[in-house]
Amino acid sequence: MGSVRVTSYIIRRLLWLLPILLMVNLLTFVLFFVVNSPDDMARAQLGNKHVTDAAIAAWKAARGYDLPLLWNSAAAGWESITQTIFWQKSLQLMVFNFGVSDAGRAIGADMSQRAIPSLMLALPTFVLGLLVNIVLALVLVMFRGQWLDKAGLVFTVVLMSISGLFFIIGGQYVFAKLWHWFPISGYEPDADMWRFLLLPVMLGVIAGVGSGVRWYRSILLEEADKDFTRTARAKGLSQWQVMRRHVLPNGMLPILTGVVAVLPLLFMGSLLMESFFGIPGLGSYTIDAINSQDFAIVRAMVYLGAVLYVVGLLLTDLAYTAADPRVRLGD
Repeated sequence: MGSVRVTSYIIRRLLWLLPILLMVNLLTFVLFFVVNSPDDMARAQLGNKHVTDAAIAAWKAARGYDLPLLWNSAAAGWESITQTIFWQKSLQLMVFNFGVSDAGRAIGADMSQRAIPSLMLALPTFVLGLLVNIVLALVLVMFRGQWLDKAGLVFTVVLMSISGLFFIIGGQYVFAKLWHWFPISGYEPDADMWRFLLLPVMLGVIAGVGSGVRWYRSILLEEADKDFTRTARAKGLSQWQVMRRHVLPNGMLPILTGVVAVLPLLFMGSLLMESFFGIPGLGSYTIDAINSQDFAIVRAMVYLGAVLYVVGLLLTDLAYTAADPRVRLGD
C-alpha cells in the first residue's frame, strides 16, 4: 500500500510539471519573439546602422524567422500551426529539440559536449563546498558565543562582502601568475584536466564559504536550541556527541532539501568561472552566445535553466517527503 501511494504521489507531481513547463515555454516565446521581434534580432546581428530591409528579410529567411508567430493564414490544414515560429522554434523545446544556432551549429550537440566540462567543475566545487561549510558551521555552533564563533561570523560577513570576481582575478594573479602553481586558464579533456580545474574549484569553494557557513550555522543553531538537545546534555553527553548524534542528523532535513534543489542546476555551469578560466562548459557557452548575439542559443539555455530549476523543485519535494515521515503523501 505504501509503494502505491509513493508511486501515485510521484506521478501526480510529474503531471504538474507539464503545465508549468508549458507556461515557461510561452514566457520564453514572448520574451524572445514578441518583446524582441525577429526584426530586432536581425538588426542587432547585422548592425543597427545602414541595414536594408532586404538584408533583414534575408537574415530572417535563412534562420526560419520569417514565418508568422502563431498562425500561418497562408497555409492550409495543420500547416497553419506547424509553419509558425512558435511551433518550430519554441514548442520544439518541450521535447528538447534545440535546433540549430543562428550560426548554423547544432545546439544539442554543443550542449552534450560542454555539459561534461561544466560538471567536472561544478560537482567538485559543490561537494567540497558543502562539506567545508557544514564542518565550519558545526565548529561555530559548538563554540557558540565564544571568541571563535564571533570571529567566524565576522570572517563570513567579510567573505560575503567581497565580489566573486575578486577571488577569481586575485586567485589567478597570485596562484597562477606569481607562484605558477596552476595554469592561468585553459582546459584539456584527459588526465591533465585536473591541473586546470584545481584552481577554479578551490576559488569556488572559498567564494561560497561566507554565505554557506552562515546559512548552515543558522540551521544547526536552531536545532541546538531545541528541547531534545538540552535533554541530551542533561544526560551527560558531551558537546561533540550532542552535535554528532542529535543536532546534525536533525539539521540534515533542511540541508537535504536545499542540496537537492541545487543539483540539477549544476549542469548549467558557472558563467564567470568558466569564462575567466577558459573552460568550454555551458556557462561560457551562454556568455559567448550573449556576446555574439546568438539568440537561438540564449533561448535554448534560458529554457533549459528553467526546466532544471523546476526539476530541482520537484526533487526537493520528493526528498522532503522521503526524509520527513510527518509529511503525508496525499497532501
